Amino acid sequence: MKTFTSISLLALCALAAQAQAQAPAPAQEEGGVSPYRPSVSSPAQLPLAGQLELELGVLATKSGAARRDSLPYTLKLAFNEQWGVLLGGEAYVGARDADGQRARGVGDTTLVLKRAFLLDSATALGLELGVKAPTAKDSIGSGRSDYSLNGIFSRDMGKVHMDANFNLSRLGAYEEGSARTQRGISASFALPVTEQWGATAELSGTRRRGADDTAQLLLAATYSPSKHTALDFGLARGLTSASPDWSLFGGVVVALGRLW
Repeated sequence: MKTFTSISLLALCALAAQAQAQAPAPAQEEGGVSPYRPSVSSPAQLPLAGQLELELGVLATKSGAARRDSLPYTLKLAFNEQWGVLLGGEAYVGARDADGQRARGVGDTTLVLKRAFLLDSATALGLELGVKAPTAKDSIGSGRSDYSLNGIFSRDMGKVHMDANFNLSRLGAYEEGSARTQRGISASFALPVTEQWGATAELSGTRRRGADDTAQLLLAATYSPSKHTALDFGLARGLTSASPDWSLFGGVVVALGRLW
C-alpha cells in the first residue's frame, strides 16, 4: 500500500506541475478552478461555464484487517451558472478483505446533474441528482445501480466557507431486513491560511434503518500554486464501529481547457 500511495502521489505532483506550466498567462485568465475535493460535501456553486475540470486523487482506506486503495476521479463541466454535470468514479481499485482475498479493477461510475441557485454573493443553494452505474465487478462494487438526491447549502461566513449537504440514496444492493433508502449528512468548513494555503475540517455520516450508522471526521490542507491548479492532502478518522478506521488521501484539481 505504501508503494501504491507513493507512486500515485508522485504522479499527481507531476500532473500538477505540467498543468501549472501550461496555464494561460494572467491576462488570459478569466477564472480559476472550483475544487470539490477534498471533503465529502459538495459546494452549491458550479465551475466556470465551459471550463472542463479534472479532479484526480489517491485514497488509502483501512477497516480492521481489510484494505482498499483507489484512484478516484471527477470530470466537471458547467453549461452556465445554473446547470452542470459531473462524471466520476474510480480509475483503479486494489482491495483486500479481512480474509486476505484480493480484487483489482475499475470502480463504479457516477453521473450527476447539478443545479445551482445563487442567492447572493455569499449564499447559494444546490441540488444534485445522481445515478451510479455498476461498472465495477462484484468483488469491488455493489453490482447494482444506486440513485441519489443531494441538497446543498453553501455560505461564506467572513473568511470561513461552509458547505452543508443532506442527501438521500436509494440503494440497489442492501442487506435483508434493512431499509433501501440511506440518509447522509455532512458539513465542511474551509479557511484560507495564506494566499495559497488553506485548511478544511468536516464531519459527515450516514444512517439507514437496520444498518449501523457511520460517521467520520476529516482534516485536510490545500495548496493552490496557481488559479488553475489546486492540491490537497489529509486524513479521515472513523467515529463509529461501522466506519473505516482511517483514510489517507491526496489529490489535484486542474483546468483541462475551455470548451466554449
